[in-house]
Amino acid sequence: MLRAAADFAKTRLPEALRQQLLIYERERERDREKDREKADRKERSGLSYPSILEQQILNVDREMLDKLSASYNEAGTTCLVALLSDKELTVANVGDSRGVLCDKNGNAVPLSHDHKPYQLKERKRIKKAGGFISFNGSWRVQGILAMSRSLGDYPLKNLNVVIPDPDIMSFDLDKLQPQFMILASDGLWDTFSNEEAVRYIRERLDEPHFGAKSIVLQSFYRGCPDNITVMVVKFKGKAGEH
Repeated sequence: MLRAAADFAKTRLPEALRQQLLIYERERERDREKDREKADRKERSGLSYPSILEQQILNVDREMLDKLSASYNEAGTTCLVALLSDKELTVANVGDSRGVLCDKNGNAVPLSHDHKPYQLKERKRIKKAGGFISFNGSWRVQGILAMSRSLGDYPLKNLNVVIPDPDIMSFDLDKLQPQFMILASDGLWDTFSNEEAVRYIRERLDEPHFGAKSIVLQSFYRGCPDNITVMVVKFKGKAGEH
């Protein structure tokens, strides 16, 4: 049942984002042709990469709830989206999948922050909504879900104790001059710290998939029983190229 939510997001979200981003880029191109300021146009239209990501993620969550709740499917999923444009990287996160970037000096730069029930901000929000968290192997919302934000999970959404709102962060690629970034589900991060994952991948960038397969297998060998999904994006010499 859980796979239904992930499959829905995988099918629907990329196409919805592509359509909105094409509209946005056409508007920016028209403005450039008319010698208008980009910032002025953004301000008037209210559109930006973060706003487009947020809008489409929330839209997909509503569509998912409508579809899955009709069949009493309680499936839910995390969501992690990285958008590269010019010299900027924009990352949207819902749940406990995580992005980490390796900068020019080999440092691990967090691209997202996990949404866990025990975090003070999340715990206060859950309590304010009338919910609770309890420990059952890990801290869980209503004793059920081990993350405080997700797509789907309609029974908990109805209680407003789990929300779909993404955190969105932007990064200057000229400043960071990244070597690569890792986008992965929580299974990897149960067995690897950010810094350890970056060191592991740096030594395996010449492998197929830039070491993604190797780190998945290593996480499995370390005893991770959870889903382990990893994507490694290698940047070229100039910032923003990949």
